[in-house]
Amino acid sequence: MSTPNVIPMADIMLVLLIIFMVVTPMLQKGMSVDMVKVRTPKDMPDADKDDAIIVAVTKTGDLFLGTTKIAKEDLAGQIKDRIANRLDKTVFVKSDARAKYKNVVAAVDEIRSAGVDTLGLLTEKVTGPERPAAPPAS
Repeated sequence: MSTPNVIPMADIMLVLLIIFMVVTPMLQKGMSVDMVKVRTPKDMPDADKDDAIIVAVTKTGDLFLGTTKIAKEDLAGQIKDRIANRLDKTVFVKSDARAKYKNVVAAVDEIRSAGVDTLGLLTEKVTGPERPAAPPAS
């Protein structure tokens, strides 16, 4: 037979595709929220580390520490436990753009009461066309 048999290669490619489809959602840290989009975000590379403490506030007001749902009253205690043995006492907050301001402030207040040194608010960079300049006032 002079033609190559590509069927085993196609089987391997399908298996790899399935593996990537299963693993890709697991790569995201913490709860998924639609973060606020800004034009000039500050780069926070420490938020991507494996041991970063990330608190998420959803649009319904639920709080997540990593991927675990947590009550507001338990947040300060859990964060105290996690930062107790660390030199870098930084916690990152990512909030849904539609979350109520009072829920975000309540989460920040609980985090601050845990003795956190630095609090980072995570945002996303605006992608797409820039907003047109406002017309001059006359």
